[in-house]
Amino acid sequence: MRSKDIALIGMMTATLEVAKTALNFLPNIELVTLLVILYSLYLGKRVFFAVYAFALIEGLLFGFGIWWIMYLYIWPLLAIITLVFKNVQGRLFWALLAAAFGLFFGLFCAIPYLFIGGPSMAFSWWIAGIPYDFIHCASNFLVVLVLLPPLRKVMERFSFNQ
Repeated sequence: MRSKDIALIGMMTATLEVAKTALNFLPNIELVTLLVILYSLYLGKRVFFAVYAFALIEGLLFGFGIWWIMYLYIWPLLAIITLVFKNVQGRLFWALLAAAFGLFFGLFCAIPYLFIGGPSMAFSWWIAGIPYDFIHCASNFLVVLVLLPPLRKVMERFSFNQ
């Protein structure tokens, strides 16, 4: 790995953490989904280093609870999905993907509870969070719809490519 890649990964990680921290006071309104999509589109597989570094920093700041295990597969899953569809250009597609990701975030987070307390615990944990998943869905849709096009122009201007 080149020093340029290491610096880029550090900047991606820092941006993810700052974006998350800046909006911590708002329930399920975040920029991490937008940034993971953007980084996946323009920086390819390097996004995984940033996503896991972000998860590590989150664990160091807030403790390594069950929620942290979720971060180890949820954010990489979004990067994988983005990489699969990286040739799609329409912002509506990305806004809908981000919305679906927000809507199903709680369902994905319920997976560890299958192993801890069984299907009933996982189901009840997921159902309890559905109101927040709706907020997450709507906010992801709007954030990506509005901010992805200008951020893509920035990435293209500075020649961020794989």
